[in-house]
Amino acid sequence: MSDIKDFIVKNSPRFLDELFILLRIPSISSQKEHKDDMHRCARQYVVSLMEAGTDRAEIYSTQGHPVIYAEKIIDPQKPTVLVYGHYDVQPVDPVELWKSSPFEPVIRDGAIYARGANDDKGQSFMHVKAFEYLVSKNELPCNVKFLIEGEEEIGSPSLGEWARQNRDMLACDVILVSDTTMISEAVPSINTGMRGLAYLEVKVTGPDKDLHSGHYGGAIANPINVLCGMIAQLIDNKGRITIKGFYDDVVELSTEDRAMLARAPFDLEHYKRSIGINDIAGEEGYTTLERTGIRPCLDVNGIWGGYTGEGAKTVIPSFARAKISMRLVPNQDHKKIAHLFAKHFKSIAPAGVSVEVVEHHGGQGFLAPISSPMYQAAAKAVGQVYGIEPVPSRGGGSIPVLAELEGILGAPPLLMGFGLERDTIHSPNESYLLSQFHKGIESIILFYKYSGYLA
Repeated sequence: MSDIKDFIVKNSPRFLDELFILLRIPSISSQKEHKDDMHRCARQYVVSLMEAGTDRAEIYSTQGHPVIYAEKIIDPQKPTVLVYGHYDVQPVDPVELWKSSPFEPVIRDGAIYARGANDDKGQSFMHVKAFEYLVSKNELPCNVKFLIEGEEEIGSPSLGEWARQNRDMLACDVILVSDTTMISEAVPSINTGMRGLAYLEVKVTGPDKDLHSGHYGGAIANPINVLCGMIAQLIDNKGRITIKGFYDDVVELSTEDRAMLARAPFDLEHYKRSIGINDIAGEEGYTTLERTGIRPCLDVNGIWGGYTGEGAKTVIPSFARAKISMRLVPNQDHKKIAHLFAKHFKSIAPAGVSVEVVEHHGGQGFLAPISSPMYQAAAKAVGQVYGIEPVPSRGGGSIPVLAELEGILGAPPLLMGFGLERDTIHSPNESYLLSQFHKGIESIILFYKYSGYLA
């Protein structure tokens, strides 16, 4: 057994005890009642970082939830890795679908089950433990800084300004991130890009109060009917978004680039079975992996209005609302897309209703070329741990702040994610395989060992 594997196996019970302390804290950034929990979780990360060997670890206030910064500078002349992660988590609803309490972590069938087990406490904690190993062995080859924020799940509204104010402190050569997935344990992959995001809320208002559907039905516009009809117009029968100008900045991949991405194995029948569907859908002319990796999309994330309680209540509602997200590809600007959406959505509203559009948050997509030294170091590390060369892949999700950090710090992101689709992040019964947790720590340690590529 190698020294690294021996370290991980011997210390795994302690690692889990420490991680479980973090997982028990309901650090839900989107809910005001958890403000104190956010601070409690930040303080616990500081404890973990100091015990792992950082020279300093501090909590910084922002306009929103606090940021944790820690560092170990071994030589100012050496390269610097900035580890980015987040300690906030998604809400747990619907809580009745959880098989165990979302904030009481358990190990079941070889996996940790808890909210944040994967996204992102489990994955960010791997970096703390990899760092601990390198410090304990006096093998840290470069400077390391940690930036752990508490607002990623709500679009990181405060981090950009804080990072601009602390640009010198955060100076680095690469931003190392584990907040993504790989294809599978058998087919490891490294994410070379992520989509951007524009997230909005719309409201369609008709009468100034709920009305009796018998007295008014058929005579006035029903806001729910109207909203559903407007949403239906946003995507045509070929799966393309109908907003004028939406595709203007979308860069079409070359045949060669599409062929490279197609190296990733994909079992369509398994994909359908795994989520309980009998057919797929999407933009005409693209594969499923391309639809989720290199093409933009528009989805309704929630819709409500009228009466939704038990039994019947025959009303025409005063208003209807929906939350809509658009995943964007590199070159698409989220602010431009949000503006185009608002203009288009209002233009298709029929007479008899008024429309409001509110932009919640967004961020740019980005790409990390596989020819870069940092990617090569990561590929060598992952390949050694998994026994097979990792496949470059493109992620369909978004970490909106990463492109902003890249612009502020002039350092590219590197996405070494170890989550799997089975982990059901953002959903009930979020989990993280212990095997991936351990392999992640080992891969990160080896990345640092090969980080001479960064010099």
